[in-house]
Formats: sequence, structure tokens, C-alpha cells
Amino acid sequence: MTPKEETVQIDFRGFLHRRSLTLAVGIAALFVVAGCSKKAAPPPPPPPITSNAPAPTATITATPSVINAGGSVILSWRTTDASDVSIDGIGAVPSAGTRTVQPTESTNYHLVAKGSGGSTDATARVTVNAPPTAPVSNLTETDVTDSMFHQNVKDVFFDYDSYDIRSDAQSTISSDANFLNQHPTLKVVIGGYCDERGSTEYNLALGENRANAAKQGLVTAGVSPDRLRTVSYGKEKQFCTEHDENCWQLNRRAQFSIDK
Repeated sequence: MTPKEETVQIDFRGFLHRRSLTLAVGIAALFVVAGCSKKAAPPPPPPPITSNAPAPTATITATPSVINAGGSVILSWRTTDASDVSIDGIGAVPSAGTRTVQPTESTNYHLVAKGSGGSTDATARVTVNAPPTAPVSNLTETDVTDSMFHQNVKDVFFDYDSYDIRSDAQSTISSDANFLNQHPTLKVVIGGYCDERGSTEYNLALGENRANAAKQGLVTAGVSPDRLRTVSYGKEKQFCTEHDENCWQLNRRAQFSIDK
């Protein structure tokens, strides 16, 4: 091999070596660039925060739910699992309790109960009747016949083993009070009656409670308590003698009569 050929061969080998080195560096650079451009996967989102606290419950009632202007109402409410309880128009209240109110117009008492488990609400409506427009009469008990009295003053009825004034009896008591307020000299006896079931002693006590509940309803509607007298007949005086629910319902009542 001549010196020239040897030189050419050396140069060619050097070229191949440089070419291989360049190619290796390029490939390594590609891997570096690819590695740098690849972002790390983001961590998974945290699981949603859930509360095991029970949802609040709430009830509110108004007794009576129908009154005449100037009458009073007892609000009763109860909540569970609530840390913040309020009633519109009243403000913050305890989780359970009662409050006497005197609305001047028909009102919805809206209760909101909030707790760590959420919130809930309840509403009790009170209807306020306008004052009677009929002129006040000065008729005495001798001027008002029994027939006239019972046409205008209706009895109220009760559920079994209960002396709570039912919602359907509220309007009856309101109407009764309107008539009595128009005849301020009339005095009334309220008789409490029961059906035939239960002992004599138990029904005498239940009849007394029913008469007193009816009296309180009239007083709330504006009738003076001095005009009202109560008596319990228990199960001794039956309006109906059949042995079925229809008959028993007729016997569970508070009856209003002129107190002569």
C-alpha cells in the first residue's frame, strides 16, 4: 500500500468515526429532548369530602291555626341534628320549644334548621279572621232561644283517646266565638263527652280535658273566660248507641249550651 493510499484509508476511517460519533450524539440528544418534553403525570384528585352527619329534621305547628284579630297562637316546634334554627319574623330559636304570638294578619311561620348534615325547613300557617262586622247585640240568654243558639254555636268533635282540637274544628270554634262575641251577655256551659269504651273514671277525666280544650279555643278567639263553665259527662250520656266508629265519633265531642 502506497503512502497516499494509506493516508486516504486513514482519512476515511476518521470520517466514519466522526460520523458514528455525530450520529450517537444526535440519538442521545433526541432521547434527552424526548425525556425533557414528557411531563410527569399529575397526582390523582383527592376523594370528595363526604359527611356522615345525619340530615336535620324539623316540624312546626300553630295552635289554633285560625284566630280572630287580636287572638293568640302557640307555636310549637321540634328539630333534630340542627345547630342553627330560626323562624322568619322571630329570629334564632332553640332546637325545640314553644312561643306565643299574636299575628295581626294571616301569616306563614317559616322555620329553617341547619346542621352539618344539611338543612331543612317547615311551615305553619295561621289564618287571622277580620273582626266581625255585625253589630254587637245585647240580647240576654232569655232572648236567645236554644234553637237559635245551636244554629250558630256548633259542637266540636275529637279523635279517639284525644282532647286536641282538630284542624277541621278550628273554623267551627272561630265561628262559635264570633256569635258569642256578638252576644256578650250570654253565658255558656261546655260539656265534655266520650264514647262508650274505657272505664268511667278515665272517660270523666278525658271529657273534662275535652271541655277545657274547647273553652281555651273560645278564650283564644276573644270570648271572656268568665262566661264559660265546663262539665264532664264522660261516657254516661251517649248521643248515639250503636257500637261502631260512626257512632263513637258522634259521642266524642264538646257541646255548647246556654248556661241557664
